Amino acid sequence: MRPIEKVSIIGAGFMGSQIGLQCASHGLDVRLYDVSDQALGEAVRFIEGELEERMKGGQITDEDEKAILGRISLAGDLAEAVSDADLVIEAVPERLEVKREVFRMLDEACPERTIIATNSSSIRVSKIEDATNRLDRVLNAHFYSHLSRRRIVELMRGSSTSDETMERVRMFMRSIGMTPLTVLKESTGFIFNRVWRAIKRECLHLVDQGVASFEDVDRAWMSLYGTPAGPFGMMDWVGLDVVRDIEMVYYKESGDERDAPPRVLLEKIERGKLGIKTGKGFYTYPDPAFEDPDWLYGDQSG
Repeated sequence: MRPIEKVSIIGAGFMGSQIGLQCASHGLDVRLYDVSDQALGEAVRFIEGELEERMKGGQITDEDEKAILGRISLAGDLAEAVSDADLVIEAVPERLEVKREVFRMLDEACPERTIIATNSSSIRVSKIEDATNRLDRVLNAHFYSHLSRRRIVELMRGSSTSDETMERVRMFMRSIGMTPLTVLKESTGFIFNRVWRAIKRECLHLVDQGVASFEDVDRAWMSLYGTPAGPFGMMDWVGLDVVRDIEMVYYKESGDERDAPPRVLLEKIERGKLGIKTGKGFYTYPDPAFEDPDWLYGDQSG
């Protein structure tokens, strides 16, 4: 079975840059594509910063850093980015119509042999696959943020994904230091995100209905589970606009008003408070209140 050796990442945002770095760190040539030059520049700065931290921690040497950076090339042209790719991983915003259009363009630009994967955190590839003519070579490959520490990836078939495609991607994931988890049956949200989504929804409704403050919800969670942040801090990390887009996937699928994004979330977004990336979300950054040990057991606001 031919191994996957050349990888292209479509979308150089928070997840795309992490996936590209993970591949390059394990000796693979990576092409990173984005329609935005600004996004490509930010991706390079993120990757360089991450490698500097690894050097300071003694995880890599100066030569390692140069070699990793040398394996990553930037592309502003889609056809150039995927011209010889064995695997393309799409990491664009969590909107079905956007992903379908990207898959359509990739199907036209990629070699026939190329496998196309979506890193979607909620959308099943079966909703995207018919934008291509390669139903046997598409799948979900969902990485989690901060993947240098969370080295799991969820793999899920589409309606006609071949066994060979699944096995090649499974072997590839192991080659880049990831642990592949197989979703045995199509599931919106896959494995963990179905659990996390239920938690996230209830937390948002607790606050939206005036049952508790978001700070006290996070204090309860952090105290009981010993995590560095609670659900609202974690939503800030993800990006509140991304959280809304994911909630809309479930809402459009179920039609149940209880699945609609609640006002407490939408109001934050309307005010431009999207989380860490804008400096304000439920908390204020770079020094959110929940990082202060005294806050956890106090009554100070976020």
